Amino acid sequence: MKPITFSCEARLGLTPEEIARLILDLDRWPDFEGYGPLPGIRAAAFEARTPEVVGTVIRVSNTDGSSHTEEVVEWDPERRLRLRMGGFSPPLSRLATGFDETWEFEQGAGLTRVVRSFALHPRSSAGRPFLRLISLLLRRAIARHLRQMKEAGRTDQNPLAPQANEAGRTSGS
Repeated sequence: MKPITFSCEARLGLTPEEIARLILDLDRWPDFEGYGPLPGIRAAAFEARTPEVVGTVIRVSNTDGSSHTEEVVEWDPERRLRLRMGGFSPPLSRLATGFDETWEFEQGAGLTRVVRSFALHPRSSAGRPFLRLISLLLRRAIARHLRQMKEAGRTDQNPLAPQANEAGRTSGS
């Protein structure tokens, strides 16, 4: 069955390699807030980690109590990364067999053009309208997340350093 697709684009003041490292920094995954009824990420943990990164599996717990896994299926930090989302808990498991997320990078003068593309794979034609609605919410959540990354790239001297929370403590302290 044909997937539902969309993409979002931004120019970030980070190198492709810095962006790739941020993706593997699971302490930052809760920065993804979701959108409306689409949940954000509460926590992420490595379920399996490989030295070459491809094959790494991340277990994600969402703010609504749902969960899923994300497997790194392509890892070329200078050009392109691809993750396969699956193992969804209900109700999403009834609507989709998986989501593919691709990050493509094109480095320019001090900025990196980032295109995040998604393919949402419906389980059946009956669930397709619901998955289309999810894709609209996810698109807005991804656009907001890219804006947050852009702002962080402008304000952080070192975007890979631990971030201070409202109380001034860094993550992990």
